[in-house]
Amino acid sequence: MNARWSPSVTVAAIIEREGRYLLVEEETPEGLRLNNPAGHLDPGESPEQGVVREALEETARVFVPEALVGVYLSRFRRPASGEDVTYLRFAYAGTVGDPDPALGLDEGIVRTLWMTLDELRASRAQHRSGLVLRCIEDHAAGRRFPLDLVHADPTLVAPEIKGG
Repeated sequence: MNARWSPSVTVAAIIEREGRYLLVEEETPEGLRLNNPAGHLDPGESPEQGVVREALEETARVFVPEALVGVYLSRFRRPASGEDVTYLRFAYAGTVGDPDPALGLDEGIVRTLWMTLDELRASRAQHRSGLVLRCIEDHAAGRRFPLDLVHADPTLVAPEIKGG
């Protein structure tokens, strides 16, 4: 019997301030890469909750989502291991405050940095995936959807029991 295919669900924070975007430089099996503050959705959490958590863990800054930029599907095959993963990414635009000096950056995050769109375009070879620039390009083009476009049902926290 074949196992049911399911993508890995991720969330990403798209943060722009004065023409620069906040990115993280992180250690990956492919070496140091640039990424949006992003990560995997945890069980029982909505995409909006997940992006707030991930941004805090990776930047030590509180992220306030203001809009959904887009929902993206992509596929990645890791050259060394052959691992083949499809990602479903929810990208949110929002703002951040200053870094909290009491917080450290998540394991594997080397540093945060602010880059212009031109700098991002010129550094494509260092991006973790093609979605890094795609989400930022969509943001720069003004793509915004209301946060309530993504509905997180209460069953995420308290699952329904049918036929019990």
